[in-house]
Amino acid sequence: MMQELVALIGQYGLLIIFALVLLEQLGLPLPALPALVVAGALAAGGDLSLPELFAAAALACIAGDAAWYAAGRRYGNRVLKTLCRVSLSPDICVNQAQANFDRWGLGLLVIAKYIPGLSTVVPPLAGATRVSWSAFLLFDGIGTMLWVASGLGAGYLMHAQVAELLAQAERLGTGVLILVATLIAGYIVSKWLERRRLHAILRSARIDVDELHALMSSGAQPMIVDLRPPTARTLDPRTIPGAVPVELQALPLKFGNPPAPGQDIIIFCTCPNEAGAAQAARLLMARGYARVRTLQGGLDAWIAAGHDMQNLPASAA
Repeated sequence: MMQELVALIGQYGLLIIFALVLLEQLGLPLPALPALVVAGALAAGGDLSLPELFAAAALACIAGDAAWYAAGRRYGNRVLKTLCRVSLSPDICVNQAQANFDRWGLGLLVIAKYIPGLSTVVPPLAGATRVSWSAFLLFDGIGTMLWVASGLGAGYLMHAQVAELLAQAERLGTGVLILVATLIAGYIVSKWLERRRLHAILRSARIDVDELHALMSSGAQPMIVDLRPPTARTLDPRTIPGAVPVELQALPLKFGNPPAPGQDIIIFCTCPNEAGAAQAARLLMARGYARVRTLQGGLDAWIAAGHDMQNLPASAA
């Protein structure tokens, strides 16, 4: 079977590489990088043209990223929230991606393709933050060329080892496919269990928007934490009245003192699965803050309920 696959790549190499890279950049879990390695090894043997492979892969990569960039530029946070909702990795979420973008800026486009889950989120994030087309294409192009060159180059330089590996896989037959399928299934199950644990934390420490509104109207003064990173607050400066903007990395400094008795702390973000808020709640609980809850539905649910809003000052946004 492996020989047939190699023969297929050898015959339709450019088309297969273009399709695999494009579909992976659009978000499908396909093995584009291993395919680049195999294609590079075939190029070393003279079966494929290395420059043509590089051009096809780079064009597909930039085309997929440009589509996500355009979607982010047009639809903003809605695209990011959709990606977060379907992601297997709750840690690679809107909040986390925006925090990384705040830290690294456009440089994140250069390294994003090497980080699973992040490569699909960063292009629409760049579009949502209104990065110019020229700047996006420049940095995305640099990242694309490095990523494609690393895959093709590894196969080209280690073509003998790749050929031996393919021969070993051919001798093992369907056992290789079973092993690969088992590893993929194990990865998906582990991520599913991680999301289950996250949701268990959320269910045990949640407050809905109407409960929070009633708590605030009763005269209580809960500390409301706006966990959105600066990029998100710039995109939408609205927040819950009295909310304090705090980034996840700054929580240990903000909550360094022992908790006040009976102090309610309500945390919200804009990620659909509330992964960032759950991480913050878990951190504060470990520090002894017992009355910590996440806002169910986050800021979007508060806005949808029609409750009062306030705009953050320009310095906070």
